[in-house]
Amino acid sequence: MNSIFISPVITRASELGVGYYEDSDRQELLTNSSAEEKETLIRAIYRQILGNAYVMESERAVIAESQFKREEIGVRDFIRQVAKSELYYSRFVDNCPRYRTIELNFKHFLGRAPESYAEMQLHSHILDTQGYEADIDSYLDSDEYQNKFGQNIVPYYCGYKTQTGKSMVGFSHLFKLLRGASGSDKNLVQGNYSRLNSSLISNAPSNFIPLSTVNSYGGITDIQKLLANSIKVNIPSPEAQQTAEKQAAELAALSLATAEQQKAQEQKAKIEQLQQKLAELKPLSDFGSRSLNKWQSMVKPGAEEVSKPSQAVSPEQEIADLEVQIADAQRLANFADLQLNKWRNKIFK
Repeated sequence: MNSIFISPVITRASELGVGYYEDSDRQELLTNSSAEEKETLIRAIYRQILGNAYVMESERAVIAESQFKREEIGVRDFIRQVAKSELYYSRFVDNCPRYRTIELNFKHFLGRAPESYAEMQLHSHILDTQGYEADIDSYLDSDEYQNKFGQNIVPYYCGYKTQTGKSMVGFSHLFKLLRGASGSDKNLVQGNYSRLNSSLISNAPSNFIPLSTVNSYGGITDIQKLLANSIKVNIPSPEAQQTAEKQAAELAALSLATAEQQKAQEQKAKIEQLQQKLAELKPLSDFGSRSLNKWQSMVKPGAEEVSKPSQAVSPEQEIADLEVQIADAQRLANFADLQLNKWRNKIFK
């Protein structure tokens, strides 16, 4: 009995659910395409651009379809009209968070997921400054779209393949968006949240459940396999652990330096505030000191305070000394104010 060899690459592709897309024919509008072939292309365009969601007869772009069948417009212009229609806007723009809309636009028009957070920010900026229709044009008029699909090829999913100039980090992102031939982007169960936002911000590969454990309704079938994957312990290598410890130490040192710098700035501002208050009290406190020394019998003639040589002090000590000086100055200023009030009463009587 002859044994059958199954390629491990094909096996892994089958588990990820890309065999359907790998084996399907690329669909293109030709000069001699029949009416039936054009109808097939229209269905393929709806399936790709609307994320495999069901389209009712009343929702179809009948004017664009008629122009397409009469060859007045090609595949790309037909896609442009569908993408700018109320149908697309209501499903994937008006009813979705911003970054969910952008990641679906990448999937529908370019056949891949966004590679980086910078790509998301770029299209977010276009939406803010130029609007929704200009953002649609930015995909369809890009060099990437032209090089992949040209004027008359229906876009297809190709982000699961390695491509020249594309980041390997972004290789796994499409699997988070592409959940099998029966999946739909109008998924009422999972909701409209962004699937890739956290992975793109951290520039990390996306984690996803292999499709071999998920049935066509999104339910998990191989519980044992899923549990085995979920409890698997990933032990980092010594190099990775050392790198992580080094980064943690650098972050702690940076946080400490920032805290010390902030503390120094606060102390400097406090010292300047106290010095200003002391300067404001100085005229009255000097007058009060002279008046007090004149009338205080316990003060010995010629007794003077011996100045101490100035020494460098810490900011904490400088703040404490200033607070003591302000307290003394306030006491002398109060005494001076009392003496001045006596003189004012005598003058204005």
